[in-house]
This record gives sequence, C-alpha cells and structure tokens, in this order.
Amino acid sequence: MTDIIGIDLGTTNSEVAVLENGRPKVLTDAAGNALLPSVVGIDDQGRLLVGEPARNQHPLYPERTVKSVKRHMGSDTRFHLGGQDYTPQEISAILLRTLKQRAEDHLGRPVTRAVVTVPAYFNDAQRQATREAGEIAGLTVERLLNEPTAAALVYESDLDRPRQVLVYDLGGGTFDVSIVRIQHGVVEVIASHGDNRLGGDDFDRELVELLAERIQQESGVDVRNDRRIMVRLLRVAVTAKHALSERPFVAIREEFLFERDGTPWHLHTEVARDEYEALIAPYLDRTLEAVHTVLKSAGLGSGDIEEVLLVGGATRTPLVSERLEAVLGQTPKATVDPDLCVAMGAAVQAGMLAGETVASVLVDVTPYTFGTGALGELDGRPHPNVFVPLIRKHTPLPASKSEVFYTVRDGQTRVDVRVYQGEDPEADNNTLVGEFSVEGLRGVADDPVVLRFDLDTDGILQVTATEKATGLEKSVRIERAVPPLDRRALGAARERVAGLLGETAARPYAQTLLARAERLLPQLEGENREDLETLSQALREALEAGDEQAVSRAEAALEDLLYYLES
Repeated sequence: MTDIIGIDLGTTNSEVAVLENGRPKVLTDAAGNALLPSVVGIDDQGRLLVGEPARNQHPLYPERTVKSVKRHMGSDTRFHLGGQDYTPQEISAILLRTLKQRAEDHLGRPVTRAVVTVPAYFNDAQRQATREAGEIAGLTVERLLNEPTAAALVYESDLDRPRQVLVYDLGGGTFDVSIVRIQHGVVEVIASHGDNRLGGDDFDRELVELLAERIQQESGVDVRNDRRIMVRLLRVAVTAKHALSERPFVAIREEFLFERDGTPWHLHTEVARDEYEALIAPYLDRTLEAVHTVLKSAGLGSGDIEEVLLVGGATRTPLVSERLEAVLGQTPKATVDPDLCVAMGAAVQAGMLAGETVASVLVDVTPYTFGTGALGELDGRPHPNVFVPLIRKHTPLPASKSEVFYTVRDGQTRVDVRVYQGEDPEADNNTLVGEFSVEGLRGVADDPVVLRFDLDTDGILQVTATEKATGLEKSVRIERAVPPLDRRALGAARERVAGLLGETAARPYAQTLLARAERLLPQLEGENREDLETLSQALREALEAGDEQAVSRAEAALEDLLYYLES
C-alpha cells in the first residue's frame, strides 16, 4: 500500500485511487460514491458545499456555485463565493482536499503526496496552476501525468502482448487522443493531440439550445437570458444525454418553467437519438480530425492500430464508438470504467514512484515542439526570425537539448531570447511562451552563446543561455500567461481554502511541511540539516501549544527554508 495517491482532477467529476497489492483501487465516500462531482458552492448559511450537494444547489443558485473549473486553470478568472474572490487554483484545491481526506480515511494515516492527471494538451500555465492547486491543498504533486497515458497504464495491466494502441479520451471539458506502444512492460507514448475546450459539456450545451429553441417556438418566450431557467434546462439535458446512450428516444418534462399571461408554462417534449447525434456530429468530426493528425504524426495508418481504448464519460455516447469503428476498422474497448480508468492509472504511476512492484514502465512524450527564433534563411531568403526547434514534438520526456547561437556584430553585449511553441518555420507564427535577456556579453562578433532547453516529465520547460567563452549564464523558467504564485500568495490561498473547509485549527499544511522536512533530512548534513531540524521542532512545539500566531510564523520560516533547500 503506497503513501502516494493518484488523483484524476476532472472537469465534471474527480476521483482518487491508491495501489493495493499491486492493483489500483478507486476510493469511495461514505455513501459508496467513487465520483466526486467537480462542483464547489456556498449555501445560504455561508457553509461550503463540495461535490453532490454543490451540484444539487447549482440549478437554484448558480450565482454561488462553481462548476467546470478545470476549463479555467491557467487563466486569471476569479470566482465570487461567500463575499470573497477565489482563483481556479483555490477552487480546485478544495476538490483536492476533499479527495485527500477520502484517501486518509481509507488509509488511516496522513497523505501528503500525489500524482495528479492533466489533459495531454494542457499548456505550461495550466500545468503550473494544477501544481499550485495541489500545494494549496497540502499535497506535494510528485508527477503531473497525462490522462491518456494514465489510461494506457491501467489497460496494460490486463494485456500482455506487444501492440500499438490508440487512446481516445473524451471527458466533460477536454479531449485528447494518443497513440501508445506497449511492449515488454513499457508503455511508450509516441504521439498525442487534443483540444482543451472540447467535451461532453459541449454536447450538453447543444441540447440546451435545442430545448430553448423549442420553448421559444411553442411559447414565444426566449428564456436564454433567464439564468435559472437555463440551468434547469441544463440539468434535464444532462439526464437526457445519459438516457440517449441507451434508448432511441427520451421524453423531457420540466414543470412550471415560467408564467405566461398568468398561466404556468411546462416543458413537455421528446428528443430522438438521431436528433441528438446530428447536434454533436460537428464535435465528433473535430475529434476524428485529431485522430487523423495523431496517426500522421506517428507515421501510422489506421490499419496499424491494434486496439482502441475509450476514456472519459462522454465516450458512452454510442455514436463515438460507431464513428471510431468506421475510421479505424475495429470496435473500441471500454473494459475498464471510462470514468475511473484515469484515476486508476494515476495510482499505478504513484506506485511506480513509491517503489511498488507494478507491471508497467512509462515513457511519455511532449505534444509540442519548443524552440527559439534567430536570424536565418526562409524559403532561400534572409529572414529576421526563423523558428529553430530544439525539442521536437513527440520527444520522450524528460528531454534536454542544446544549440549554439552567435552574436551578429561587434559591440553586441546583449541577446534577447524568445521561446516559442509550435510547428511553423516562421517564429512569429508560433506561440510565444516566454522571453528573457542575457546582458554583459564580451561584445565581440560571432561570440558563441549556448541555449539549453530542459523539459521535465510534467512538461514544464526551463531555458538556460550561457556565453561559452566566459560562462556567463542566465537561467529562467518560462513566463506563463498567469505568473506562478509566490510563496506568500500560496500561503494566503491555503488559509482561504482552509477557512472554507473549516480546518483552520487542524493546520493541515503544517503537517505537509513537516513531512517534506522528514523526507529531505537524510540528504542533508552540517548547518542545513541543523537548521531544518530546529525549524521543524519549532513548528511541532507551536502546534502542541495551540498558538496560532506561533504556528503561522513557524510555517513561514520552515516553508522558506524548504524552498531554498529543494530549489
């Protein structure tokens, strides 16, 4: 039994799993529910609602409920709850804390480490925000694992022959498709593609629009600007969507939507599966375009794929399997629950990191090409900003690549380094993900500057520029669309989340800090070890004394030291 848990932080639902006796086990709450709806809210008494209660409140009070927060990770969106504004990281941390507590109840001991899954196409800002959510929740995120990769790890445990597998992951808010090669216990991702804003939520929205249009045609009333009615329509649309996975027709009845001329108006209608499928067909077309793209990237044809694995609740729609079978010539498999397999795969990866005996070895790849811009030639002509790839798309992770560039003139004492993500030969047509300057160069022409890219297993990029002759170096992490939270901001976020959870007295983050210190101590000696032992003891004594101010000071001091020692 491992002390690293696996978490699928999903758009619609989230789950937590552990590895027990070499097998992943998804944990349930006291009522036996494995799925935690990814919804957070505040009730009329100012109390926090998480999961099912929050989802139940949403139709009546959407203004004090947050759902689908995953679609906002890495953005500057703010959610207003209980008189305060919260970031996507803080809302996500509440979900993570709830899952963390579920795992602790099952294991009977504190949990401070986790593997958290993300869509394969999550960018750097979204991945960093997910890490921050974990830290706010009192978890050290040991690994960010791509969701299709996690699914492949689970399926691998049941299949032992070498094969090439396409993993089709259509969740509530995101879509990924990956091709993995499984051979001799190694799961190697060889190509990946996806869309961060495509999923079952889009199917729901199309059904809601269909219902709103029918209401307008029958009653003459446009309900689209009535938020509460639209939320009620969303609820019945989701129910209808699930029913249409099993039945050719579904009757939709919603009583007393509004009054017209003093008379209550009720929605009574029927939706056929073929109507629904026509609505969602354009979205499935987009997923199949991604399937063709990933096959081309891997240099494979549809006949080279030996298995198709379905992941994500939206894959229960029969049309998904029908369209995939038409394209790939075989029936997709969903032998593992598509809602749970990602969390199970995260638990398998957690077991690997904890030294457990498991069947698989993971080799992941980057879904992006990273490079820089430089003076060069494009189409046979001089160009001021040609894209120079350093780490190419589908390179196995972790990856490091260096390239030498040269100053162009005497007197040049500065170089500006711009880092791009994309595939276009003209750098400006790609996405600029970061930039920095190296100053104080020798000022001679053709002075070599070595640029190094280091991409870790979480897909986080660090860039280092070094003047070869002098060793002058500048090393930075790529700037993100939303800058990483500093230590004080993380501390403030933890306090806000702890306050919502009613855990201010428990000080869960103090236990996280002490656990990090205990893991680090065997690696230290001399003054560093002595300082860490002293600050850890000071925090323990403050906790025992119940002195909140002393605990806060001790947490801050220990946090600063750990940040220094772990950097």
